[in-house]
Amino acid sequence: MGVMQGSASVDSSTPNVVAMSADFVAMLRLKDEQIASQAEQIAALQHQIEWFRRQIFGQKSERFIAESNPQQMYLGQMPVPETKSEKRKTIPAHTRRVASQDGADSGESLKFFDESRVPIRSIRLDHPDTAGKSPDQYKVIGEKITYRLIQNPGSYEVLKVHRPVIKIKQTERIVCAPAPAGVIDDSRADVSFIAGLLVDKFAWHLPLYRQHQRLEAAGISVSRPWLTQVSQKGIALLAPIYAAQYASVLQSRVKAMDETPIKAGRSGHGKMNTGYFWPVYGELDEVCFPFHTSRNHDFVSSALGLVQTPGSVLLSDGYAAYQRYAEKTGLTHA
Repeated sequence: MGVMQGSASVDSSTPNVVAMSADFVAMLRLKDEQIASQAEQIAALQHQIEWFRRQIFGQKSERFIAESNPQQMYLGQMPVPETKSEKRKTIPAHTRRVASQDGADSGESLKFFDESRVPIRSIRLDHPDTAGKSPDQYKVIGEKITYRLIQNPGSYEVLKVHRPVIKIKQTERIVCAPAPAGVIDDSRADVSFIAGLLVDKFAWHLPLYRQHQRLEAAGISVSRPWLTQVSQKGIALLAPIYAAQYASVLQSRVKAMDETPIKAGRSGHGKMNTGYFWPVYGELDEVCFPFHTSRNHDFVSSALGLVQTPGSVLLSDGYAAYQRYAEKTGLTHA
């Protein structure tokens, strides 16, 4: 009887054991899912941390730290309408709002251009009520001036030169007018195009590839190497002007000189050599920028020459190369 009771008790606990094992398996499965989810989150966070580390400690070419913009709203933030404070003036018995005026309506205080340099196109707009009336039917008692800034789009054009080939009957000779001469022999580039190419690149810092994109947008198909060749030949045309200006600087009694580094020439993967411009300034406000690959003291002598007229003055900073040059040539170092 006891054995039967014991066996019955064991049999009655079997469903509980099965239920506990099922719960344990479910709990393990849930833990595995949580661990997999956390591992995925950890991998994503590690990727973000590595990205931010490159932005702060990486090479300059890899860095990008956007400056905060106070006008940039957060995600989900709604714009708040601006509340403009109205100006008020006091008159007897009450206050009255001062009428706000459009800044463009009163142009006298908005002179944002130089009238001697900027072309001005003037038009006159008469009130419709004066239409059909003679001048003696109304009187002009004042005038308001409004300024508007207008930008006209730049453009390119192609000069098409027709040169007919002619046969002279009496002599049976075939003749044709020669093509117009250009500043660059046998080139499609007009002098105006060459000048614009160099000014846009060196004065306005517009790279050649962007100028190439602008040409394509205008419907002109040329190669980028062609633009490089045109710019190099155009620079060569300016070499005599540079030589003449540099000679004028060297003739000045008082000259100023300095040196400034610039990256020029590739030294390795992602790196460039450091060269130096040595700007020399003359008495006629002319300036030239001779280039040298280093900051060597001897370049001052080769750039300015060893023979100086009596009373010459060299203005510079405290770099020892200039003082040594002054001692060598006898000029005054300021």
